[in-house]
Amino acid sequence: MSLGRLVVAAVQVEGRTKSEVARSYGISRRWVHELIRRYEAEGEAGLEPRSRRPLGNSRRTPLEVEEEIVRLRKELTDEGLDGGAHTIAYHLMKHRGEAPAPSTIWRILRRRGFVTPHPQKRPRSSFIRFEAHQPNERWQADITHWELADGSEVEILNILDDHSRLLVGSDVRVTTKAADVVASFRKAAGRHGFPASLLTDNGAVFTAAPRGGGRCAIEIELHALGISLRHSTPYHPQTCGKVERFHQTEKKWLSKQPPAVTLRELRRKLDRFRGYYNAERPHRAVGRRTPQEAFVARPRAVPTKAGFVIPGHYRVRQDRVDRGGTVTLRYNSRLHHIGLGRRYAGARVLVLVADLDVRIVTQDDGELLRELTLDPSRDYQPQA
Repeated sequence: MSLGRLVVAAVQVEGRTKSEVARSYGISRRWVHELIRRYEAEGEAGLEPRSRRPLGNSRRTPLEVEEEIVRLRKELTDEGLDGGAHTIAYHLMKHRGEAPAPSTIWRILRRRGFVTPHPQKRPRSSFIRFEAHQPNERWQADITHWELADGSEVEILNILDDHSRLLVGSDVRVTTKAADVVASFRKAAGRHGFPASLLTDNGAVFTAAPRGGGRCAIEIELHALGISLRHSTPYHPQTCGKVERFHQTEKKWLSKQPPAVTLRELRRKLDRFRGYYNAERPHRAVGRRTPQEAFVARPRAVPTKAGFVIPGHYRVRQDRVDRGGTVTLRYNSRLHHIGLGRRYAGARVLVLVADLDVRIVTQDDGELLRELTLDPSRDYQPQA
């Protein structure tokens, strides 16, 4: 039996006074009067424990602010943009001059059914992360794919600053070739300056090392500028995780837009998104600043050409002279044909390459068939 029922029984059944019952059970007379009043008004239900929660809370977020939080969440999500609590707080602070704490916004979104907690997620503190200390200290570049309205697939080359997450370049083409990578890199560097290093995966447009040595166009370009080029471990995209994660953000936004019919239309969409991503969207990884703010907050790194030696382009290639009397050699991602004469058709040869100096000898006895300086501007290298 609860204390309330005991007090009511003592007063109404035993006939004891309220003051005497209060002294006997160590409670106030006011509480005895309240219990009797509840019992007379509601019966046994009036004696059940009641919540002590106040009827109102002066610190509760105003309803109009809650409605604005919900509106921002819907607008950002419908546009394919980040609609998390920190982003909403950023926009509220920008438009109203004040905003609730992100934790408060998160609770409001959860109460309204916009967020489902996932406590099983791996904590961020368990990840091993690396980040450049200065803008332009390291860029990350990678290619992803997207479909136009007619279902045809195109390629998007994104270049991201590792420190600030600034999107320095985003170009779309039907097929991205080695020379296109150099063109995009040059265009990005024209806007933001040359980086000290570039990090990519092992795609053929980024490196020729896995395909018999040699160098592709971007490798030659960066070596000439004194810019370090690094590649991720094969089949380990986490090394280029920042630009890989950006692909997801970009595609989420594109999926909410009307499908682009032409490459030109898709380029306009990407330019519009780049402006929003760089200058308006707060980024969690850079202290909830925009990438543009983080990029200009510190001095930029520059290529260190002092003492830099361009490594020689040395290759030894086995080949067979074709029926036309030529052998082929790829230089700077471009195929060149070297003329030897039809009398050597079918002969097995070794092509010895030292930058632009080429010597062609037979595999059997080492006879020198031709020595030349390659002309990169010509596809066919005629005999003297």
